[in-house]
Amino acid sequence: MSISRFRVEIPQTDLDDLQARLALTRFTHEIPGADQGVSVERVRRLVGYWRDGFDWRAQEARLNAHPQFTTEIDGQNIHFIHVRNDNPDALALILTHGWPGSIAEYLEAVEPLSRHFHLVIPSVPGYGFSGPADELGWNNQRIARAWAELMARLGYTRYGAVGNDGGSMISPEVGRIDPDHVVGVHVTQLFSFPSGDPAEFAGLSEEDQAGLAVLDWFWKEKGAFNVLHSQQPQTLAHALADSPAGLLGWLVQLFDEDLDDDFVLTNAAIYWFTGTAGSAIRQYWENARVEQPKEPTTAPTALAMAEGDFKSIRRFAERDHANIVSWKTLPAPAHGHYTAHTATEALTSDVIAFFEGLR
Repeated sequence: MSISRFRVEIPQTDLDDLQARLALTRFTHEIPGADQGVSVERVRRLVGYWRDGFDWRAQEARLNAHPQFTTEIDGQNIHFIHVRNDNPDALALILTHGWPGSIAEYLEAVEPLSRHFHLVIPSVPGYGFSGPADELGWNNQRIARAWAELMARLGYTRYGAVGNDGGSMISPEVGRIDPDHVVGVHVTQLFSFPSGDPAEFAGLSEEDQAGLAVLDWFWKEKGAFNVLHSQQPQTLAHALADSPAGLLGWLVQLFDEDLDDDFVLTNAAIYWFTGTAGSAIRQYWENARVEQPKEPTTAPTALAMAEGDFKSIRRFAERDHANIVSWKTLPAPAHGHYTAHTATEALTSDVIAFFEGLR
């Protein structure tokens, strides 16, 4: 149960190796104007910036500006940022990222949230400085149990769970697994889908029908990553581990084009330097092979969506989550999938208001 201090210190030899690999990038062919995935132009631009402009040491310093630790839980190394509020009685929050993100998703949110809460920001098992995962079984439920153990180990008897992307799946499970200690769950997506019962579609609003159309488009046109991760993650892992340009091409299919390059490359570099690009995507394989809970969650739950992101549909969400107490779309200009980074004030204000309302 020991907890050890941790600092990010990537050896210079690893940075030199990366530079050599980027310099030897072989860019693929494409048909101009064909919408067949991430463009050569985008990958070429990011590779160029990774070589000649991106400052990893500056990003490393941003990470090391916050206290970091590691501990072993259920046989797995767990890395986490831990920022304590000056008030020892402040509520604690555990913030969980997803793929292709990392703990870097929440760096901008640390300062505003830590004025109100103790913060625990772990790297998901298999990802980044928690990885790679060396055994099977790290699905959302097992991760949630590890998070409950982590918060208990840190001495928090009351806490909230916050999540984005995969973290929006894990955080409700934390509330399910640890109901005596979790006061509420705040997420940016509620991933609830039609069950196949035709009655679920009766009387859907035009807005929800439009949302379903977007989901249908996304699955048909951009869902290949999910299928591949769920079926053969090891097959893809060989390429992701060997080619930084290939890693970029795979990751940026789900990084909005208007995200700043430093954010994109910080996430990519964390995967690259820790050798966890392949380990991380196994989580999809694990979740596809575990029986999902049949009963709805009961923790007070808040959803704060953004325009241009996954469209949650309340009818389906209420089937899976029985205590949704806040449902909103963040005000403009909040947009896209990574609002903790791109719309920090809007998201953190909603998080603060939600949890302060639960005290």
